[in-house]
Amino acid sequence: MKDADREYGCLADNQLERVAALFKSFAEPTRLAILQELKAGPRKVGEMVAAIGTSQANISKQLHVLSEAGVIHREKRGTCVLCSIPDPAVLELCRLVCDKLNRDLALEREPLHF
Repeated sequence: MKDADREYGCLADNQLERVAALFKSFAEPTRLAILQELKAGPRKVGEMVAAIGTSQANISKQLHVLSEAGVIHREKRGTCVLCSIPDPAVLELCRLVCDKLNRDLALEREPLHF
């Protein structure tokens, strides 16, 4: 990579790997359901199990992935684990993706004519 590329915003290979790892953490429906639950505020693991309708083991596995990626924060409180989204940019990223998909759907419903 040229120095000029770095100066104007091109990422080095190791930086691209970090970006890819973050996006990969969003690439699973149960993880997205967890984020959807957490947008209302911190939740206990048991509450998410009940709301999402999957097993405790699956929720725990997906929470681990999200936590390792820095997307969520987990805090042990007694016998419970409370999860939250520490950075509002996470929800903003989800909103941006939904906005893009909604624009795509609108175009499909109203095809362009020349």
